[in-house]
Amino acid sequence: MDSIGAVLLAAGSSSRFGDENKLVADFEGQPLIRHVAGIVSESGVGDVVVVTGHDRDAVEAALDGLSVRFVHNEDWSAGMGRSIARGVRALRPDTPAAFIVPGDMPFLTAALLEALAGRYADAESTRVVVPTTEDGRQRNPVLWPRRCFDDLASLDGPEGGKALLQRHWPEALLVPIADVSVFTDIDTPDDLKKT
Repeated sequence: MDSIGAVLLAAGSSSRFGDENKLVADFEGQPLIRHVAGIVSESGVGDVVVVTGHDRDAVEAALDGLSVRFVHNEDWSAGMGRSIARGVRALRPDTPAAFIVPGDMPFLTAALLEALAGRYADAESTRVVVPTTEDGRQRNPVLWPRRCFDDLASLDGPEGGKALLQRHWPEALLVPIADVSVFTDIDTPDDLKKT
């Protein structure tokens, strides 16, 4: 697991959250992004690249002292695709696979990441590993093998990796997850209050 990387997306403006950046909002006594980064690190991922953009200084301060690396996307407003591309390009050159992790998933678990990494190893380390709901709907974080890195590094615009994932869907390894609460993300202050 320690050879696998993760790109933690923390560049957006969280416009639906209001004036505050949701990633530095308090969740269980710490900034949300620090909570998520801690889960990723706890899973045993070896290289965590945090992509900053909007509110760069606050996000970096929230992660002070953690074993993560930062890459800044000055074009963060162009959409998630460009942030993914920047993060993937910053991964260590020997990284065999990497999770793309939204920074606003407070109920993500190390156990889920470990399970997805285990399925990746079982699948001869070549397939895209996709967590899904039990009825087959794609969720995050997706684990991408190195053979997809060039395509990920070419992403641009607001769509992120969805179009690329559709191209790989026929050979993707789908992993149904019974507890859909792990996929909860935070978009508004009300979402945070409900957690």
